[in-house]
Amino acid sequence: MMSATDEDLELELRSLPGVLNVEIRHLESGEVDIVTLIVNGQDPAAIRVMAKQIVSLYSAEGSVVVDDATAAFRPRSVEAIRVNLASTGFDHETGRCEVELNFAGRIGVGHSSNGKLVGGVEATLAALRDLSLNVPFYLLSVVNVATPRGWPVVVTLRPLARDADLYGIAQADNDVTSSAMATLNALNRLLPIINGVD
Repeated sequence: MMSATDEDLELELRSLPGVLNVEIRHLESGEVDIVTLIVNGQDPAAIRVMAKQIVSLYSAEGSVVVDDATAAFRPRSVEAIRVNLASTGFDHETGRCEVELNFAGRIGVGHSSNGKLVGGVEATLAALRDLSLNVPFYLLSVVNVATPRGWPVVVTLRPLARDADLYGIAQADNDVTSSAMATLNALNRLLPIINGVD
């Protein structure tokens, strides 16, 4: 459970321009260790300076990391074998999502009955596992974010090991597709490495 002090810190950080998400990690002593901000459409260096000033009021030793969510939309120069989204669906009567993925010519299908946003992520993770891929991550959060150009979905995945969280962002015609695309955006950089695929 988040302490009142952490809530105050998160509230101040979320008031900075362009901040989409805030993660606060602590030392065993309870002191703030690392604060990670996900920003959209702002100067990450300038946001980091402002965030560092705020964090210093709560912890002298706390460090600040700022990730630019718009980097997810930049083209990559080298593409490994990637998992591609084949199709998504949502049954309004049952509330069930379906995600179909294509990986190196193989098809994987996943389902979830947890709504469009959470369900889209869960069905994508299930489809990856249906492809027999190792996916050592679980869903931490999925949110729609208001921007001048629409409502992209931001997915945060937490590793089972003590590594950094993964973030993905995507915008499509519907929430299920956006969630699936954002999940793949977060994972596609690591899946070939984790699974030993060149």
